[in-house]
Order: sequence, then C-alpha cells, then structure tokens
Amino acid sequence: MSRAVYGGVEGGGTKFNCVIGTGPDDIVATETFPTTDPEATLGRVVRFFRGRLGDNTLRALGMASFGPVDLDRASPTYGHITTTPKAGWQFVDVAGILQAQLGVAIGFDTDVTAATLGEHRWGAAQDVETVVYVTIGTGIGSGHYVNGAPLHGLIHPETGHLLLPPIEGDDFPGVCPFHRRCFEGMCSGPALGARLGRPAKAIAPDHPVWELEARYIAMAITSIMYVASPHRIVLGGGVMEQLHLFPRIRRHVLEITNSYLHHTAVLEHIDSYIVPPGLGPRAGMLGAIELARLALES
Repeated sequence: MSRAVYGGVEGGGTKFNCVIGTGPDDIVATETFPTTDPEATLGRVVRFFRGRLGDNTLRALGMASFGPVDLDRASPTYGHITTTPKAGWQFVDVAGILQAQLGVAIGFDTDVTAATLGEHRWGAAQDVETVVYVTIGTGIGSGHYVNGAPLHGLIHPETGHLLLPPIEGDDFPGVCPFHRRCFEGMCSGPALGARLGRPAKAIAPDHPVWELEARYIAMAITSIMYVASPHRIVLGGGVMEQLHLFPRIRRHVLEITNSYLHHTAVLEHIDSYIVPPGLGPRAGMLGAIELARLALES
C-alpha cells in the first residue's frame, strides 16, 4: 500500500547516513556511504531516494549537515555549507541541489541540531522543555532546543570552539586549525589521536588521559550550563561511546560548579541530567526525519 514517508540525511565529514521512514519504529530503508566529493556524495543521496522508496511517496526531506552552514533564509547562501575545513565542500549549496533533484520541501540544519530534535522527539529528552545535545567525535558541536524550536542566531551555536584554560601540567597544544586549545581542539577524536597516536577506541579505560578528557569536557559543559541553563544535557558522538567518561564528567562538573548552580537536577540527580543519547548512534539520522516533518509543517 502506498503511503507518505519522510526522508532524512545525516551528512557528516566522514560518512552520510540516509533513511526513509516516519520514526524509530517505522523505517523503510537506510544506507550509509563514505563522504567523498560533493558531486559524487550528493548524487548517491539522490539515487538512494529515487531507488528505495518502493510504492511510498516522499513528502519532505531533512538534510542534517556537517558545518558550519548558513541557516538564514534571507541569505543568498542559505542551505550552503560555508567555511568548513573539509576539502572541496566550502560553499556547496547542499539544500538547493537536493531540492532541485528531488522536488520536495527541504528541512536544513546542522547534524547535531538534528540529533537534538531526535532526542527530544523520541530519545533521552522527551520529558524536558529545553535540551542541549553535544556531539564529541571527529568534531565537536552542539544543538540547542529552546521554546519548542532549535536555537539559531547569526548562525548556529558553535560550542565546539569554546576556549578552554589549560589544566596544570598539560602542555598539549590542541589540534583546532582556527583556535588550537578550544573544546574541539582539546577533546575531539583527532585530539585524542594526536595526543597518543591511536583512536579513542584503542585507549584503555584506565589510561590517565581519560581524566584529562573528562575535566576538559566538564569545563565546556559547565559553560553551557551557566549560559543556556538547559533542563538536560545529552552527550553523544564517537568519543562518548566510552561510557566510563560519564561518571568522570559528572564528578568534575560538580567540582567545578562547587554548588553554585543550586538546583536538585544538578546537586542530587546529575546522573539523569548529563546523559547519553537514548537513540544511540541513530539520533542524527532519526532527527533528520523530524527535521523533514517540521519543514513540511512550516
């Protein structure tokens, strides 16, 4: 039986995840493939949606992209990836290309904002009004859901580039090409790799680097808490698959805040305040479906 479905694309610097469906319990098809050049990668996205719908009708598409991206609808570069360090992808009109090829409404936002939407709709933040989702992986970014919508301003939140003071005795210079010792420069997967010469998954849980990692993450998290005051913080991404980081981060957050944020959510229930994603690695992909639904509504 033919029915209307949504399409979602989680476009990262390393890989693209495509999905057709209406939610976590109704997935028609998925496909994952490497991010190469824009023409080849977006062409593969188009072929996926043209070839895997079956008898279904695509109502709208959510494109959740790595960034930075232009989200200002009045801007001539709306829907573009902008100043990314990803070679060949600077100022590519991602949303425009997909809309022209597929002929449906396009919801366009960052990949981490899509993950935030997914977690608020179906995951670990269903019961709260405001949530910040932070992804810590190849890069670091955050999505903020406030007053029923993602938070946008001049562009979008760039939490990954908060500057972090050095921990005493740590002379690691950071890997961010723009800011060196920012959150991303100190805590991303490439930063861990540069420190130790191996990926996060290959670092033993009892290695002392994890205390440094947790402390730096906690510094950034407390800044988010002071500025945005969310009801919940969700930490996802490849680095946060090391679940032993969560108790360390919570402990450091309590030490850094020093009871200043006087709320039971922090002081008594921090285990349910700073949490892993309820949707796991599917948060961004499923959030792209929600992005499509919201695009059709608007």
